[in-house]
Amino acid sequence: MQQPNQRGVRQAQQPSPLAIRTKKTQLDTNTYTRLAMAQVWKKEWWYALIPFVVGVLPALIWPSWWWLASGVVLTVLYVLLRSAQITGVTQMEQSKPLFERVSYEIDNRQLIARLNEKQGMNIGWEMIGRARVAPDGYMLYLKQGEAPQELAGWRRWVARTFDVPVFMLLPPRIFNSPNDIKLFEAILRRKNLLPAETKAA
Repeated sequence: MQQPNQRGVRQAQQPSPLAIRTKKTQLDTNTYTRLAMAQVWKKEWWYALIPFVVGVLPALIWPSWWWLASGVVLTVLYVLLRSAQITGVTQMEQSKPLFERVSYEIDNRQLIARLNEKQGMNIGWEMIGRARVAPDGYMLYLKQGEAPQELAGWRRWVARTFDVPVFMLLPPRIFNSPNDIKLFEAILRRKNLLPAETKAA
């Protein structure tokens, strides 16, 4: 999992004088968990059927209610383990910067997540894989890191498939004016992170 800065907070570069400056905000760990769980289970719900089928399959040869029970138990274990993987992100040391109280300075080159006047993290636009507008605000997803080279075969597939989404959440209330929101959306569209606006005929 690639983080904005795995070595912690560092001296941030100076933004453009025309940068959008936001109020301070903090991504609550419960909000992160709720949004990440919803996204993962919306996409991967059918994976939970695999352990169920594996557990029930022997019933075709040796009919018994025990196989149905084993399928249910395997499915519950899978759901618990995958959910624990998602909530574990909030406890990891390298994820702590995502849950700090920061303000943002946004321009065409980068986002700067500022803890204070001197400390912050530079997040280049190339580190953002995609963005979406959610009811909670603008979700900017960080690109996932490549699986380690020493992993091969099924282990590499598991590392890629069962990754956890890592994102920043920028609620509309942190922007100082509607113009700042429009400018921010325009930047996201220029970076191909949001679809282009469709003009009315």
